[in-house]
Amino acid sequence: MTPEEFRALFPALRSTVWLDTPGSPPGAGPVVEALRDTVSAWSSGEFDWRVWDSAAEDARQLFARFVGVEPGTVSAVGSLAEAAATVAGSLPRGRVVVAEDDFRSNLFPWLARHDVVAVPADRLADALDEDTALLAVSEVTTKDGRRRDLRALRAATDAVGARLFVNLTQSLGALRFDPSIRPDYLAVHGYKWLLCPRGAAWLVTRPDRMDELAPLAPNWKSTPPPHGYFGGPMRLADDAARCDASPAWFSWVGACAALRLIGSLDPARVEKHCLGLARRFAEGAQALGFRLAAEPSHIVVLYGGQPDRVASRLAEHGIRAAAGPDRLRFGFHYFNAEADVTTALTALRAAR
Repeated sequence: MTPEEFRALFPALRSTVWLDTPGSPPGAGPVVEALRDTVSAWSSGEFDWRVWDSAAEDARQLFARFVGVEPGTVSAVGSLAEAAATVAGSLPRGRVVVAEDDFRSNLFPWLARHDVVAVPADRLADALDEDTALLAVSEVTTKDGRRRDLRALRAATDAVGARLFVNLTQSLGALRFDPSIRPDYLAVHGYKWLLCPRGAAWLVTRPDRMDELAPLAPNWKSTPPPHGYFGGPMRLADDAARCDASPAWFSWVGACAALRLIGSLDPARVEKHCLGLARRFAEGAQALGFRLAAEPSHIVVLYGGQPDRVASRLAEHGIRAAAGPDRLRFGFHYFNAEADVTTALTALRAAR
């Protein structure tokens, strides 16, 4: 599917230059249609809840295929924080190293259960030692758009016998993931670059870590199928499904449609497209006098000017971007086009 064909599936893009996918993307037609049909069936009573309930398992299979892992290593959960908290509750005691300015869903779950060493993101590898149980890292964060070198961090954790937890929420769907890195744990909430509704997330546990994995909130989905409803005893599933959350049905129905869509794309082509647009935009913004927060990935974060005022001027041009107290954030997905870059740079020039 070409970028133009993909773009045509997003009605919002007819009137809006959407550069705020790091916050949330607009709804893709096939995903919105699946949800609309579900709500319609709910309203009319013409539904079978067991079909809705099976969507989480269908999404597990689709996600596993997309990432290149076995379905039995994938837990279906509701958020990144739930995935991190599940690992934090299963992890042997020890120090956890995390970037001090990481997103709170990849910080607070570790703080709640472990001795955490929070350091600047460029010192993560230096903070590891033989007392470190785990390094938790986001491949890309929204604060600066920097892409971490996962292969180097894998080597650093291996050198001290520590585990590696990777958050792909701000990268998977735009950037390729290399499964040969073999993180001990991988987590992603699908409501950003994977185009899912919020509430569908996944935790992938490496097979050699599976035995110690314990559910955060044991429920009727924690047992092997067929799932019962009443009484005990509690016999957990042998695979990662033991950590499944009780599914929010509509989120998983939408997730299936989103994963079928994103899974139909060529990941290499998607990454090249997204990075190319981001690079051109970053170069143009620098020429206008804006400063980059970091070497950009598909997310570009700028310093300079008055962010709120600049964001208002962007909105006047139909551009959706995010403004913080001291920065502006732009994200480029496969549905973005060269014309979006031109429009955004024109608006930035006017705002300067």
